[in-house]
This record gives sequence, structure tokens and C-alpha cells, in this order.
Amino acid sequence: MMLPTQLRVAVVQFAPKRGQVQANIAKARELCNRLKPRSVDLLCFPEMIFSGYVFPDTATITPYLENPYTGPTSTFCAELARSLECFVAAGYPEKLEPHEHAPPLGGDSLSFHQPRIGANSAVMYDPTGERIGAYRKTNLYQLDLPWAIPGSGFTTMTLPHPLGRTTLAICNDLNVQDPAVWESLEEGPYELARHCIRSDTRLLILLNAWLHPDEESDADADSADCTTPEQNEDTDEMEPSWEVINYWAMRLNPLWATVQKAIDENEKKSDECKIPDELLVVVCNRFGNEAGSRFAGSSVLMSLRRGSGRPRVLHMMGQREEGIGLWTANMAVR
Repeated sequence: MMLPTQLRVAVVQFAPKRGQVQANIAKARELCNRLKPRSVDLLCFPEMIFSGYVFPDTATITPYLENPYTGPTSTFCAELARSLECFVAAGYPEKLEPHEHAPPLGGDSLSFHQPRIGANSAVMYDPTGERIGAYRKTNLYQLDLPWAIPGSGFTTMTLPHPLGRTTLAICNDLNVQDPAVWESLEEGPYELARHCIRSDTRLLILLNAWLHPDEESDADADSADCTTPEQNEDTDEMEPSWEVINYWAMRLNPLWATVQKAIDENEKKSDECKIPDELLVVVCNRFGNEAGSRFAGSSVLMSLRRGSGRPRVLHMMGQREEGIGLWTANMAVR
């Protein structure tokens, strides 16, 4: 039997400064000061939020690789989880044990001639400050490839009420995994969505450093901390990027397919669980410019209901909106 309950979510969105870990943690702490203990169930930070994201090779990211248990991200998240008595998830660059190091990928770029000694990872803490989950990005983006090894696959945790069956993923996990290509809306492939179906996921958490659709136009930006005049003149910067949100939703199409498509899915996937009636998706993204790359912000909470034929956006933030999105949504739990 499915019973309705409410999930209270907080997503933290800001523009970190690359390499300034303690300053970025101080900014996060400042933004979280408005939160009271037990006021939220889940608090999310984006992908590699305290280190920054754009590192061209192993040598440049090495000073910022973190121990998965005692590094600055884990220490801060554990402290925050205890003080707010909520679940906390965040992304960080993980320092691997020597036996996990991988050889260089090789190729024309010098970036690919250094050993890969890290992972693009996420960690999750419970309301007592205990580490309850960890994940390594499975589908690496091009900026991850010179220094990071891929994870071994998607994982789902069974967490206490009200979270339930929860899948933790990172940014490019939403995209098609090489060498496959996205053939069509009907055929996909949809690796992450399929995993959510098989695992009976009720809550999908995506920690992102997703690029803005126009980021190529900013490739000549001189500094990670500057804002171009064109951006200052853009009156829509405090509005979400619907292009980005629509893309995120389309990559999860099997979870909100029309009734007939949902029936077809279940008939074709006899070895899988039936598609959940409803799944909540929390996408926590960053914004700002970093080494010529521009990030899209637009963090969002979506409800994907089987057979509805369309995703439902419940809450969202602007492209360059700094702060915390405090959102409440109904979710069905067993």
C-alpha cells in the first residue's frame, strides 16, 4: 500500500571559486545558517562544489583530491548533518588508494599522459553524522577523463522515512554512456532511468556541475571569477534555463512515459520491477564561470509519474540565483 508523505528538500546553489576550498565551505556555511535543526529532511550540494570542477589534468587537481572519510567535504557534511539533523549529500574529488590508480589514457593531448589517481565522487551522511552512502560517477565527462577513473555502476540505497529507495548520481550519469548514442526519444538508451526502474527508486538525487547551453560563447573568459558584460545585460539570468531543465527531463523519459509506452516498457522488461507510480528527482546544480566554462544553475525538483505523458516541475531556481531552495513535495512511500 502506498501512503502519502512529505519530503522537505534544501538545495544549495552558488558559484564556487576554483581551488579555494575553505572559502567555498565558508560560503556554503553562510548560506546554510538560515536552516534550523529538523527543518529539512535532505540537504544537497552540487558536484565537486568546494574544489571547483575544471581541472585539465592530474597534476592540477592533485592538491584538491580528498580522503573519502576525513577530507574537507566529508568533515563539513558530517558536521552539518549532525547540527541540522538531516541527510546531507555532496560531490567531491576523491583521492584513490595507490592500488586503485589507473594508467594514462594516452592520446594526442598531454592531459592524457598522466596517471589517473582520483574519482569524481559523492558522499551522503545521515542525521547523526554517520556516513551512509558513497558513489563514484559512472559516466565520466570529458573534463573528468584525464584524472578520474569511472565508478562501477549505479547504486540505490534504502534509507529511512521519508526518503526510501534513493539513487545517488552525478551530472553526466544522465547522459548516454559511450560508445552508445541517443538514437531517439523512443529508443534511448536511458541507462540511469532504466536503473531507477529496475531498483524501484522513489527518489533520484543528481549532483551536477552542468554547463550552460551557451557556455561555448564564454570560452574566452579570462578568469573563473569574472562575469562577462553580456551576462550582466542578460535580464533572464535569474530565470531558470528551460532548455537545460527540459533536457534533464527528456533523459528520464521512461519514468514519465505515456500510459501505452509505460505498459510496453513493463511488458518488454519482464525481468525488471514495474515502473514506480511516482519518482521525485532532485537536481542540484552550480552556476558561475570557471576557466572559460559557464555553468547553468537552474536547480530543480521534479515529479515523474508513470503514464502522465509529461514531467511535472515542482520547484526551481534561476540560472545565477545564489542561495538555498527550500522545497516540499508529496511522495508516495510503502
